[in-house]
Amino acid sequence: MAEKTVAMPEVQEEHAVQPEGTRTHERYVAPPVDIYEVTEGLVVTADVPGVTQDQLEVRVDNHVLTIRGQVPERAVADPAYREYELVNYFRQFELSDKVDEGKITAELKHGVLTLTLPKAEEAKPRKIAVAVN
Repeated sequence: MAEKTVAMPEVQEEHAVQPEGTRTHERYVAPPVDIYEVTEGLVVTADVPGVTQDQLEVRVDNHVLTIRGQVPERAVADPAYREYELVNYFRQFELSDKVDEGKITAELKHGVLTLTLPKAEEAKPRKIAVAVN
């Protein structure tokens, strides 16, 4: 799977640094995301199946939004056959100044992470009163 950079008005994806792929639990993939522009800002949904709340990290540092999730190891004896491969998730987005980074919220429900990125006050449309002389 190749990383793809998508230029958007509010968000630009950065290439994720991924360790070499192995059959260990240290393999990272970029979770698929949908980004919606709404009146209040942006909504980002990311599929991170198997990640629990305590194994999920969402952070903003230097205008970069980072999503990192680790799937906990399943306690199973040596399988006779295995197709299920444990993977971790990692994805980064560069945020514009139009996003109010201090008000970003995150919710994890049924393996889907939903981030709400509100617009900064100066980026919101406003009505300007016209004075009559």
